[in-house]
Amino acid sequence: MPLPQKKRWVSMAKGLVLGALFTSFLVLLYSYAVPPLHAGLASTRTPEGTASCSPEPAELETPANSSAGACQPRRDIVFMKTHKTASSTLLNILFRFGQKHGLKFAFPNGRNDFDYPAFFARNLVQDYRPGACFNIICNHMRFHYDEVRGLVPPNATFITVLRDPARLFESSFHYFGSVVPFTWKLSGRDKLAEFLQDPDRYYDPNGYNAHYLRNLLFFDLGYDSGLDPGDPQVQEHILEVERRFHLVLLQEYFDESLVLLKDLLCWQLEDVLYFKLNARRTSAVPRLSGELYRRATAWNVLDARLYRHFNASFWRKVEAFGRERMAREVAALRRANERMRRICIDGGRAVDAAAIQDSAMQPWQPLGAKSILGYNLKKSIGQRHAQLCRRMLTPEIQYLMDLGVNLWVTKLWKLIRDFLRW
Repeated sequence: MPLPQKKRWVSMAKGLVLGALFTSFLVLLYSYAVPPLHAGLASTRTPEGTASCSPEPAELETPANSSAGACQPRRDIVFMKTHKTASSTLLNILFRFGQKHGLKFAFPNGRNDFDYPAFFARNLVQDYRPGACFNIICNHMRFHYDEVRGLVPPNATFITVLRDPARLFESSFHYFGSVVPFTWKLSGRDKLAEFLQDPDRYYDPNGYNAHYLRNLLFFDLGYDSGLDPGDPQVQEHILEVERRFHLVLLQEYFDESLVLLKDLLCWQLEDVLYFKLNARRTSAVPRLSGELYRRATAWNVLDARLYRHFNASFWRKVEAFGRERMAREVAALRRANERMRRICIDGGRAVDAAAIQDSAMQPWQPLGAKSILGYNLKKSIGQRHAQLCRRMLTPEIQYLMDLGVNLWVTKLWKLIRDFLRW
């Protein structure tokens, strides 16, 4: 029997009130969890006079380790984790090394990043106390050199990873596009191609999450991603990155990058074994055509200049290392990775999210999609490899929880997303 008209209106009113209250709660929560994009340095800096772990030199000294002669494994590392550059895979390597050797991580508090996209500040570190000193910093941040420098010993090794800017833009557009409101104006089936036909028509530099869709590498490294390409600051920033970072890895040459990293840090082959984490399934990765690739590169011209500079310096490092030696070590790394794949992975390959049987192996998915692949751990793995296999296959969020990181904001956001089926 239908409800009387008055009761029906009362029921609708209650629903609207509850909906409004729930929406307000989500807005407040998200406002707390995601800091303002254009937060100034003054609002994020640790107060002046705060004790530092080490002096803050103008630039870093070259590490004492080299490929010639004996060296000691380096354990103090800053990894500037850039977005969509295979950085999650490298993060897993650092987590495993730090856990194996009982090292002290500087972890974020409440989330899996340091209040990105706001600038990094020391007081964002979980359980931070003035003068605290850490071995490894490796979670997503917007880089602030002085603040990071004050948390690690003077001889810490600074590393980061870059990717071809056109390919990075493509990946970022598909992963983050749904949370960048100005992309909602795009109506065609191929939103990326539509955007690149006339990006200035859609792009708003002051728009929410706009940083994801132009010169993301420049932004992550702490610089103004909207600089005019002719501004002399662009080259100054690139040279500053060169002074501050001991090694800049390239996503396209990941194995070669890991060989150089292993040599720099004086690590063992087993320390840099990996499985590819946080990768999208092939059907979700449309390759840019020649013209769209050119447009994407031109749109991200600051990143393109940064990448060209470090692509050249990367191959100079390879030459200094030795081409034949590099080929031998890359082959050894790939053989070792293949051996671990056969030992650890059920079916021997990554699978869609729906096919992952263990929730502890389920990677974080972009909003509104299930495009990130994961793995199923083999049921029977020998005692010798069981722990290593699980650690190599554990996604970032779950690994952080295993390491004791407070992720209450991330967990709450996941509960809301699961409830709303986002």
